[in-house]
Amino acid sequence: MRDKKKRIVNLIFLAAVFLLTVVGVLRGENIDDLGASMMKTDGRWLLGAVFCVLAFIALGALIIRIMMGRIRQPVGFGKCFLLSGIGYFFGNITPFAGGGPPMQIYYMKKEKVPISVSSLIMLLVTLMYKMVLVAVGFGLIIFGQGLLGRYFHGVLPLFGVGLFLNSGFCFLLILFIFHPTLAKKGMIKGLGWLEKKRLMKHKEGRVEKLSAAMDRYKSTASFFKDHVPVMILVFILSVVQRFVLFGATWFVFRAFGLSGTSPGTILILQASISVSADMLPLPGGMGASETLFLRLFESVFGAARVLPGMVLSRGISYYVELFLCAVLTIIGHFYFGRRREKNEEKLSEGA
Repeated sequence: MRDKKKRIVNLIFLAAVFLLTVVGVLRGENIDDLGASMMKTDGRWLLGAVFCVLAFIALGALIIRIMMGRIRQPVGFGKCFLLSGIGYFFGNITPFAGGGPPMQIYYMKKEKVPISVSSLIMLLVTLMYKMVLVAVGFGLIIFGQGLLGRYFHGVLPLFGVGLFLNSGFCFLLILFIFHPTLAKKGMIKGLGWLEKKRLMKHKEGRVEKLSAAMDRYKSTASFFKDHVPVMILVFILSVVQRFVLFGATWFVFRAFGLSGTSPGTILILQASISVSADMLPLPGGMGASETLFLRLFESVFGAARVLPGMVLSRGISYYVELFLCAVLTIIGHFYFGRRREKNEEKLSEGA
């Protein structure tokens, strides 16, 4: 019941943020002119942007399949595709994109994948996924001073905050994985401090549950150390996956018949939006992503086309992705649910 209420609250929050974003972005704009500008685009290029979204989901599925295979829990690509869609759907509608992995673990459990195994997989996948953004952020600071000076007027503080949050998140995950004892002590002390300051109510068994959860990170560290080539492969695939989705903006750029800006520049600018907004407590970085796009891409699309460009780019890379993943989530819910029923029937017949 509590989970159901939480999902309803998340959906209401998502709708509220969406409405505020639409009002904020379109305020004072001529809707007819906006629609007319988008209607002039080449639909073939827009189909390329939609393909980027499908490839993004498929690469997520491939990463899950590789990881599951290495841990001797083989899962077919079709099931991994459903799991990938489920993860991105719940990640896109929850703050900090935190709702994806728990739901993937939930549906993996229906496939008889132990929680200890699925937790390990999702932890490592999340780490690699976030590390791509950290690498992009620091790479831009070290090697992209020209881009920063040309495009990032007024948005550098938000970019810095986003990079700091992503780096901190990765640092904590790495700490949990490779120094679980130190992390456990820190978490227990942190809980004690929160309870002492009455920021959190004391609850029996909370420390024991935390200790049990932290112990799982030991197996994660062991897997990481024993499968370094696999982790390198997963990181490379995560880089490709991220930049495939960023490529949707380049297809939108070409759909307007525009040229003059290299694909690499467009990919890096779109990546910097993810660095800035990915860890914000907003579903899909909504609001911040749109504002950043209008700032960063104004000189790329031109003042007349940057708003319709943002609507199409964001519409395809986020809202079309959200719709496709919602469909996959519905299919996955019924598929994994029926699989569980069949497994229970077999067990009852065997008894």
